[in-house]
Amino acid sequence: MNPKPSHHVIACRGVIPQIHSSCWLAPNASVIGQVTMAEESSCWFNAVIRGDVSPISIGKRVNIQDGAVIHGTLDKSQTTIDDDASIGHNAIVHGALVGSGALIGMGAIVMDGATIGRGAVVAAGAVILEKTDVPPHTLWAGVPATNRGMVSEALKTSLADVSKRYVDYTKWFD
Repeated sequence: MNPKPSHHVIACRGVIPQIHSSCWLAPNASVIGQVTMAEESSCWFNAVIRGDVSPISIGKRVNIQDGAVIHGTLDKSQTTIDDDASIGHNAIVHGALVGSGALIGMGAIVMDGATIGRGAVVAAGAVILEKTDVPPHTLWAGVPATNRGMVSEALKTSLADVSKRYVDYTKWFD
């Protein structure tokens, strides 16, 4: 009989991740070192939240989707992801601030010192360069990413449901 797989919560440099009891971690997710995760946040399959060299703070109802990587740079950056933000499949957030309700699309990259405003959208595959300031409720796309205008009302409505849906999805698993 094979043992039931478990997620990997790993201390680093004597620091154990602080994960609220209502969070959900996939069996093969890794959460390492200086990480705090607030209520009802989730870390999905093969995602890595690696707080080995700088702190990572994750707010309430944040979803770190499959294959995403959250990290920072030693002595240079820390990563903060505010409430209700969504980090898409295979996205990288590296030493940046992601505001409440923002969406980082699938495969997007957000580099050190960038600030993603509240409710902003970084499109799939986009690259936000270091120290870029993405204003609230704007849509950024391309490589490097540029401002493509304001997030539509229809997209705002859709985004408001994403974090709620991910909290619901966590209940599907034993």
